Amino acid sequence: MRLYLVQHAEAKREEEDPARPLSERGWADIRKVAAFLQAHPLPPLRAIYHSGKTRAAQTAEVLAGVLESREGCHATDGLDPLADPGLWIERLREMSEDIMLVGHLPHLDRLSARLLSAGAIAEGLIAFRMGGIVCLHREETIWRLRWMLIPEIL
Repeated sequence: MRLYLVQHAEAKREEEDPARPLSERGWADIRKVAAFLQAHPLPPLRAIYHSGKTRAAQTAEVLAGVLESREGCHATDGLDPLADPGLWIERLREMSEDIMLVGHLPHLDRLSARLLSAGAIAEGLIAFRMGGIVCLHREETIWRLRWMLIPEIL
């Protein structure tokens, strides 16, 4: 199983817009990543899940426009910035199909660290970037980092 973790693209500051939609740079970055994925498609996904926050939903929708996803793109619980990563760790144990999670820091940092270290490290293994994608791969019960794609290198 592959797990794609995506930190939402850059959003406007709360003072500028309390809903925090994507900034111009955020839109440009995630469109650049989407164009790369369109040219280099991922294997089909079961679903793309996002936190429901505007910036995560917009990021997920752009990616959903170029990725094949059997169940589409949906808001779900457990992806908010301060959500307990244990919820998704349990869910992932039951899953076998590839999925994408579009969320926020520090949640993505904590989730990835716990998966990659079997719970020994709480956070700080991956330097997430806004609009970037991290691919983890589960081999039986062990998660490994496969690759990372960030807008700055495209």
